[in-house]
Amino acid sequence: MALDLVQLAPELGQFALILSLCLSAALFVLPLVGAHYGSNVLMQSGRSLATGFFVFVVFAFCCLLYSFIHDDFSVKYVASNSNSLLPVYYKISAIWGGHEGSLLLWILMLSGWTFAVAIFSRSLPLDMQARVLAVMGFVAVGFLSFILFTSNPFDRILPVPPQDGSDLNPLLQDIGLIIHPPVLYMGYVGFSVVFAFAIAALLTGRLDSAWARWSRPWATMAWGFLSVGIALGSWWAYYELGWGGWWFWDPVENASFLPWLIGTALIHSLAVTEKRSLFKSWTILLAIFTFSLSLLGTFLVRSGVLTSVHAFANDPERGVFILAFFFIVVGASLTLYAFRAPVVKGSTGFSLLSRETLLLGNNILLTVIMVMVLIGTLYPLIADALGLGKISVGPPYFNLFFLPLMGLLCLLMAFGPLSNWKRTSGMQFVRLLWKPWAISLAVGLVFPLVYRDKYEILAALTVFVASWIGSALIADLFYRLRNSESFFAGFKKLSLSYYSMFVAHAGIAVTVAGIGLTSIYTEQRDVRMEVGQKVTVVEYDFILNKLTHIDGPNYTAEEALITVMKDGKFLREMKPQKRRYLASGSTMTEVALDVGFFRDLYVAMGEPLTETAWAMRVHLKPFVRWIWLGALMMGFGAVLAVADKRYRKLVKKEVPTTDLQVGKLVNE
Repeated sequence: MALDLVQLAPELGQFALILSLCLSAALFVLPLVGAHYGSNVLMQSGRSLATGFFVFVVFAFCCLLYSFIHDDFSVKYVASNSNSLLPVYYKISAIWGGHEGSLLLWILMLSGWTFAVAIFSRSLPLDMQARVLAVMGFVAVGFLSFILFTSNPFDRILPVPPQDGSDLNPLLQDIGLIIHPPVLYMGYVGFSVVFAFAIAALLTGRLDSAWARWSRPWATMAWGFLSVGIALGSWWAYYELGWGGWWFWDPVENASFLPWLIGTALIHSLAVTEKRSLFKSWTILLAIFTFSLSLLGTFLVRSGVLTSVHAFANDPERGVFILAFFFIVVGASLTLYAFRAPVVKGSTGFSLLSRETLLLGNNILLTVIMVMVLIGTLYPLIADALGLGKISVGPPYFNLFFLPLMGLLCLLMAFGPLSNWKRTSGMQFVRLLWKPWAISLAVGLVFPLVYRDKYEILAALTVFVASWIGSALIADLFYRLRNSESFFAGFKKLSLSYYSMFVAHAGIAVTVAGIGLTSIYTEQRDVRMEVGQKVTVVEYDFILNKLTHIDGPNYTAEEALITVMKDGKFLREMKPQKRRYLASGSTMTEVALDVGFFRDLYVAMGEPLTETAWAMRVHLKPFVRWIWLGALMMGFGAVLAVADKRYRKLVKKEVPTTDLQVGKLVNE
């Protein structure tokens, strides 16, 4: 019976994907027709179709999982990305270790978000929910067509399948790649929900604050997942690639950073649209661009136009399909926007010193940063296509533009929480921010003197900016608690939305400190180490004690035993490895880490020089953990925002008269 299931699983999975395509096509058409003609039956069908779409995609995913676990190497994708010696947990993660499986994971996430909208948006007006689900169905049709016609994970190798598989890429045989892609895709695909709300708002003409309120928790949650997903990718790159880097402006890293930048602008713009009925057209445009950049990232990763350790495919035909779908989505969305959005005008004003102005500045800066990163990422591709030669755009370009703009953005962040809607007194800023400014300046100036012998002005600037954000947040918190009977009572009165902002902005401060101080104070030594030799990095001594041969489950390795001493006292032992994987013959570096809140010790083996000597890379990386701690704080901030009771109790309300008039104008 088990053998029969192994043989049937790929066909069942293929059939489930075909049914999913049929259901998603129906989800695209039927609720939209129902909303147009006012048919409650057709509009309500969207929930059932979304549920069916989700169930069959989950079933297809489980079929592929079953084939991996039972080593069905007649499935081409399994044979290319697994091996009988591969541990079970890596067989599970191998599902998204290649192009076809990662695309199926994308569709699984899309079906999950669609199902969530169907379940948790029952309080929306029925026609609005129907249109949102229809747009999600359209996106699903595009991706399911892509996977079925160009990237089928259930293709067979017949009549004679291989006896064993080629093995999973050794770079991906790691805990980081088990959790990084699912979390990242939750963010990528989550922005499709906000895109669907934006298109539905354009279709209905209800470009009021209601659509922003409905879509805001979805945008916040997607942004939180994307923040944590990017951080996990950075964490993986740090310890897995063997060169000690956490970010290198790799084009595929940029592909996920682009929607994060515009997504950050989007969640702030949604707040203005919800609270003040301003920036309506701009918010719609940001929602379109955020999801469009997610699609662009998919194209870059899967088209083969980029060379990167992160890229999945090298097939131009697949890239053309995604690029065509990208242009259809962007073209149709912007055409609809061009017809609908211009008639929408904000009816309220605000002064130059106001929260609206600061959030507008936030949006502009984030958009400029995004364009700068986009140009740096795409320019080599455009130059190559135009026959201008192979041009490389590296860290110097990105740092030249990115660091000053991001620094300015961080300085402005301190003013946002302390500002008022409509109008803020300049004296209010002076009264509330002079102490944070003085404290931040003092901390920034003193830190380099205390931390190291050599004074680093960039370290002083980094600590000043991070302290400025954090101390301004604390000043704002005390200002809000000033009239409370007690601190405890005041804390209870503050909303979860406020705490989410506090935690997320504090996360930015922590990440800024981590990025700056790690970049400035990292110490790296590339050395030849003989058995018994000592290498000193700052106050740490590294002694190579012995070399050992190790046999792993699907690899062999040479392992170095290194003793770490500090001030003459034993600190710990570290065991870096150089692995050779049996199936593929690939050689990989397995680094050894001694992690701490304020510093990491990092040792990686290079190449053997003699029987008793190896090339070694030794790093001291201060504050590197702060980078990922800050990202986790941002993700937790997103969770707090979504948990706010305002978003858990969406109540149907009549559309205000002014918005009805806008809708009438749009429809005309």
